[in-house]
Amino acid sequence: MTEGKKIEVLVVEDSTVVRMFLVRLLESDARIRVVGAVADGQAALDFVSKRKPDVVLMDIHMPRMDGFEATRRIMEAHPVPIVICTATAKAKDVIITFQAMEAGAIACIQKPLGLEHGDFEEMAAQMLETVKLMSEVKVVRRTARVRPAPWTPDAPGALIPAPRAAARVRVIGIGASTGGPPVLQTILAGLRKDFPVPVLVVQHIAQGFLAGMAEWLNQTTGLQVHIGSHGTLALPGHVYLAPDSFHMGAGSGGEIVLTREEPQNHLRPAVSFLFRTLAQAYGPAAVGVLLTGMGSDGAAELKQLRDTGAITIAQDRESSVIHGMPGAAIALGGATHVLPANQIAGVLARLASQTN
Repeated sequence: MTEGKKIEVLVVEDSTVVRMFLVRLLESDARIRVVGAVADGQAALDFVSKRKPDVVLMDIHMPRMDGFEATRRIMEAHPVPIVICTATAKAKDVIITFQAMEAGAIACIQKPLGLEHGDFEEMAAQMLETVKLMSEVKVVRRTARVRPAPWTPDAPGALIPAPRAAARVRVIGIGASTGGPPVLQTILAGLRKDFPVPVLVVQHIAQGFLAGMAEWLNQTTGLQVHIGSHGTLALPGHVYLAPDSFHMGAGSGGEIVLTREEPQNHLRPAVSFLFRTLAQAYGPAAVGVLLTGMGSDGAAELKQLRDTGAITIAQDRESSVIHGMPGAAIALGGATHVLPANQIAGVLARLASQTN
């Protein structure tokens, strides 16, 4: 964004009252200018075809064309950063939110509640910060996406060089932030339902979205996806998501550990906590994967994991929405491999199948 130029935002929201509320809230920030406010997805598509804003703030449920279909069509014809803004009242709505992210939306936020609500200031600040950050993201045209089939030894791409783990892999840890859910879905959909090790995931996401994300991943991958609970034995072929407001890590007996310890890198859950516990409990028998996201959460701890002899993977710049976290890990020498999103599942499958 050119210094001094305002960030141009299109607001897409069917409620007139909420639409005007969002316009006023956005324009309370001196860096933002609302260039359009429309009531449905078809109007949003028409607007973007004539004037391309820096960011589209998109509702989900709207007449004529909903937020998912509008996102899909915009990203196929006139790609622009799209932020899904929803009240997240129902799990069904959240699932549609993640379908929109699969179609090309790059972030999701909870719609700020009324001025009288105790969390209003925090939610409003998050919305403004997200819009400003996403205005800098370079998006590309999206074609209809075919979900990957689970990896097999004779699958296309199976000849990608495979690392050799120093010890038999017993657990995989994945950390992600902005842009992470579709990449995580791509990876998990590429793993067979009889995947021989558990997968522990820390995904930075707004409060209220996690249950819907777990359900979406259950519907679109062959693995069983859960929100982690303290003391649960992590099972092969199962994926455990760190719950809201808890750090999640691994115990030496294969159990999941949850704690309300202080935030790390201003975050809870933090990828740093997950990777640190994997290094302590599993060492070279763990694999660490750091995906797209802003900041540097987990970067130093991926290096710590690598120093134990573990295989570590960072997502490459080209396939990342924001290369902050994986880029920081690469700069520290924390990644044994730097891979595009669509090659990570194959490497994980080969590593987990090794029996040394």
